[in-house]
Parts: sequence; C-alpha cells; structure tokens
Amino acid sequence: QVQLVESGGGLAQAGGSLRLSCAASGSIFSANDMGWYRQAPGKQRELIALITSGGSTNYADSVKGRFTISRDNAKNTVALQMNSLKPEDTGVYYCYADLLNRATWTSRNYWGQGTQVTVSS
Repeated sequence: QVQLVESGGGLAQAGGSLRLSCAASGSIFSANDMGWYRQAPGKQRELIALITSGGSTNYADSVKGRFTISRDNAKNTVALQMNSLKPEDTGVYYCYADLLNRATWTSRNYWGQGTQVTVSS
C-alpha cells in the first residue's frame, strides 16, 4: 500500500511562511519526479513546483522567488518552503510523486490527499 503523507498546512498571515512536507511510505519505492500542485477555489489544479530525481526544479511563475522545493532521495520526501505568502497562495496543496516499485519494477503516479493552506490578508 502506497501512501503520500502530507504535513505542514495551516493558516498563515500575509508575508508569513509555511513549510509543507510529503513522504512516500514504503522503503521499496523510489521516487522519480516529485512536486506540489495547488487547487485554488474555483480554479483548476496547477503545478506549483516540481523536482526531478536529479534535483532539477520548475516553478510556477506566481511563486518564483518565494517558494523553494527540495527533496531527500534517501527518504523519498519532498518539501515546499513557502515564504512571503500572499492571500492568492490560498488553496489545497497536493503532493505528487512518480514512484517506482522496486519489487515489481513498475511505476505510476501517486497523489496525497491534499492539505489546506490559507493565507489571510
């Protein structure tokens, strides 16, 4: 059973910071791409930040310079440091991971259940 466990969501004031973390359970899994998506009220889910197994990163324009994605390959974890938060950062953040099952040598995409981030003005 694969589970992406998210933590760190909550409430913050504009200008504040939050740090989201996500861990893929199971030592038999290796992560390729990992990232964070956000779904704001009434909007489509969008990619916020992505990091490859090699450490290459990609950010949505709206968060460049404010958010930083990182990962720990040994632990299959990914984190998103969110600084200088704005009210428009509010939404449900979903952890994403492309995981390889090293027992079956198959891979597929997994999603966390989502964690709410609310930024007040």
